[in-house]
Amino acid sequence: MKNPKIPVALEGYPFILFCAFTTLIFAILEIPYAALFALFITAFVLYFFRDPERVHPANPNAFISPADGKVIIAEKISDDRVMQGEVLKISIFMNVFNVHVNRFPCAGTVKEVVLDPGKFYSADSEKGALQNEYCAITVESENNIKYCVVQVAGLIARRIICWAEKGDALATGQRYGLIRFGSRVDLYLPVDFEPTVKVGDKVSAGETILGFPSSE
Repeated sequence: MKNPKIPVALEGYPFILFCAFTTLIFAILEIPYAALFALFITAFVLYFFRDPERVHPANPNAFISPADGKVIIAEKISDDRVMQGEVLKISIFMNVFNVHVNRFPCAGTVKEVVLDPGKFYSADSEKGALQNEYCAITVESENNIKYCVVQVAGLIARRIICWAEKGDALATGQRYGLIRFGSRVDLYLPVDFEPTVKVGDKVSAGETILGFPSSE
């Protein structure tokens, strides 16, 4: 039998406890409006760090979404930063109301993890895409497909958390990190990859299929 899991990301506990403690202090001091406001903030922070269980599709060749949010880019580009060549780039923007725990799109082995310090512009802007701090994880899937998933910091999101390390063998849908508070995740795939999503689509980490390799 599996152990039950509290559906809140561990990294959120300090923020939740601090907000809850502040609420308690205001209540003890009998400052009702401040206590109510602090209670609201506590509830929001708890909501922000929620980490629900997800069931990924059974198809082993499917690539699933690494993040909750909205697809803001789904196009072929020339990349000279993480994949060096023509790729299909799918970008997912996470607002503060989305689940922020990130998951691996497809089972494989981590070949490289690169954290590049940068700026903190709005994550859905072109400037942010080019200059913001990011963490890029290059993976070789079990069927020998190379891809890269990139966590990008944002204007408010200034803390990238990545648990993956070089050499890790990770399963499809496995948690590998999160970003506080908001931001985006970019997925770089082979140029002949066949996407099943388009700009404007809402996706869920660990559940929504983004597409298949060209041979599928």
